[in-house]
Amino acid sequence: MPSYYQGVDFTLSGDSLKDQLSTLIISTHHTRLEYTSNNSQDTWDVIKSSDTYLQDTTKVFLVYGYDDSDLSFENDLSRDKGLSCHGSPCDGLWNREHVYAKSLATPSLNHNHPGSGTDVHNLRSCDYVTNTWRGNLKFGDGNGVSNQTTSGFWFPGEEWKGDIARIIMYMYLRYPNQCSANDVGSGTSNYSFLGDMPDIFLEWNSQDSVSAFEEQRNNVIAQAQGNRNPFIDNPYLATAIWDGPAAENPWGPLGITNYETGFIKAYFQSDQNSIVISGKNAHQVISVTMYSLTGHQLGNWTGLKKDVSGFSKGVVVLVIKTQTKLIRQKIRLF
Repeated sequence: MPSYYQGVDFTLSGDSLKDQLSTLIISTHHTRLEYTSNNSQDTWDVIKSSDTYLQDTTKVFLVYGYDDSDLSFENDLSRDKGLSCHGSPCDGLWNREHVYAKSLATPSLNHNHPGSGTDVHNLRSCDYVTNTWRGNLKFGDGNGVSNQTTSGFWFPGEEWKGDIARIIMYMYLRYPNQCSANDVGSGTSNYSFLGDMPDIFLEWNSQDSVSAFEEQRNNVIAQAQGNRNPFIDNPYLATAIWDGPAAENPWGPLGITNYETGFIKAYFQSDQNSIVISGKNAHQVISVTMYSLTGHQLGNWTGLKKDVSGFSKGVVVLVIKTQTKLIRQKIRLF
C-alpha cells in the first residue's frame, strides 16, 4: 500500500470510506494546471509524459484506439507525440479527451482556468475524429472495440472500459458536487447502497484489470498534480465503497493491522467442517469476517463457531474483531 494512503482508515467501507478518500485526493491536489500555456507546465506537457505508449516512447497511447495496422487513422492505438492538434483541421492528429464529458458535469467543466476542466486524471490523448464521434455521449455497455451503440451510448472498447470506469470514479470523488457518476453512465445503480455509482462502472472495473500503462499514468500525474487516482492503485476500493462484483485487490484484506493474537486464535475443526474461535479472551470477540486471499468477503458471523462446509477448500483470511483491536489470521479449510 503506498504511503499516500497512510491516513485512511481502511476498517471503514461504504460512504465513510468514500468520504475519507475524497478528502485525501482533494487535499493533496496541490497544483492546478493551465489547460494551455506558453509560460509554465500545462496539460499538454503532462499528457505527453503520462500517456506515453510503453511500446514506443516517442508516441502517446490513444484512448478508444485499437488498431495501428490499418489505414484508418481513427482506429490508431498510438500516434507521434508531435502530432498534437493546436489548430484546424486536425484529421490525423490527436487532442485531449475529457473522459467525464465537460457538458455532462453540473456546472460544466471549464478549461479556461485551472480546475476541474484541467484535471489531467480526466484528460486522455485521443484521435481527434474519434473524440468528435464520442462527443458528450454517456457511456453504455457493448462489446468489441469502441463504438456508438444502437442505444446512442458510447462503448469505449474492451481494452479501455476499466480505465474509463476508474477515471469516472476518481472524478466523482474529486468533484462530488459537480461530477455525479450517474450523469455520465447509463443503466441502473443497484449495487451501491445510495445508488450513486452506475452498475456498469463497477462491472467494468472488475472485468478489466489495471494495466501497466494506467499505473505509469497515475504516477506521472501524481508528480504533476500531487494527488492520485485510488482506484488505479487498488480497484477493490470501489468494491469496498459501492459493492458489486469484486475487483482485483493487490493489497489483500483492507484495514487490517497484524497483531499478536495472544489469547485468541482460530482453527479449522475438520470433523465438523467448522471454524472455531478459542482462547482465554475469546469472550471479547465481537464478530468474525472471512476473506479470500484476493480480498473478497466470503462470510461474516458473530459466534465463536461457524459451519463452513459450503465453502471451497483452501486458505482463507479471518478478521477477528474484538473490543479493542482487529486480529488477522490465515487458516486452511480442508
